[in-house]
Amino acid sequence: MNNIIIDVKNVAKSFGEEKVVREISFYVKEREFITILGPSGCGKTTTLRMIAGFEYADSGEIVFEGKNINNLPANEREINTVFQKYALFPHMNIYDNVAFGLRIKKLNEKVIKEKVTRILKLVNLAGFEKRSVNALSGGQQQRVAIARALVNEPKVLLLDEPLGALDLKLRKEMQFELKKMQQESGITFIYVTHDQEEALTMSDTIIVMNEGEIQQIGTPIDIYNEPKNSFVADFIGESNIFDGRMMGDYKLTLYDKEIECVDKGFKENQKVDVVIRPEDITIVDKEEGLFQGLVKSIVFKGVHYEILVESMGALWMIHSTDMPELESRVAMTWDPEDIHIMEKKDV
Repeated sequence: MNNIIIDVKNVAKSFGEEKVVREISFYVKEREFITILGPSGCGKTTTLRMIAGFEYADSGEIVFEGKNINNLPANEREINTVFQKYALFPHMNIYDNVAFGLRIKKLNEKVIKEKVTRILKLVNLAGFEKRSVNALSGGQQQRVAIARALVNEPKVLLLDEPLGALDLKLRKEMQFELKKMQQESGITFIYVTHDQEEALTMSDTIIVMNEGEIQQIGTPIDIYNEPKNSFVADFIGESNIFDGRMMGDYKLTLYDKEIECVDKGFKENQKVDVVIRPEDITIVDKEEGLFQGLVKSIVFKGVHYEILVESMGALWMIHSTDMPELESRVAMTWDPEDIHIMEKKDV
């Protein structure tokens, strides 16, 4: 645990009567790429701004390398931030934009040139030094903004939805670029997004937030395969979520049918949420299926068909490379380990 660089302890923040962040706690390790993920208004950007020093916590502690920084001004923290709006200086070329912070520190111009040259090479902009930022694409402007932050050699780089203004193809390309930059620079990245694919693609650790609270912390694989509650299951990827009851260890009742599962430790007859991912449901011959239903919709998604089947009064989403006929009756099955059982929260 001695490689923890930031420790957020029971931090809360309100704006007027609205409690935006509710006593959250998490830590960030050195050289980690950690993503705070959640829908708009969940408190993720406010959390980032408190770490940066642009907002101050109402309660709790933010600890940086063992020292409380709650009241430390933003400019005195060894932390830089890249925003969705890159705020580049339009009257300066790329070199001068990146060198700006170093000149504020009054470094020697020879040292500045060495640092700027090295960082532009890292972000694949070597040779572009004299190019006007107004002549750059969105992806190139983003690289300049990141270079301007990285050249100051912060121990932590905060990124607030920096890919939000880019088109889909460029956004996907930049996901891999960002991860590569983080690994090569060795700087800790804390990334904020509402995009699940970005979080799953780039992160070492994901923090899922909703309504100011942390719902789950884990690796992308853990978050996807073992969601802690129905919000996480529904927010991370596509999910079928149904009401069920656990009748004992490994025994689930779903729509009055006993289904085998791999979960245990629930009370007898306990109400639960049952999660089955669309890619885990297979369309089979009728005699092999657990449930049967009517195909109501088929949408081609490029690598698979998204199929909606009406069964037991519910719509089941299936991802399959095989296309059934619309309005045909089909049977569905899955493996016991493909079911995830979660305690149902009291409403």
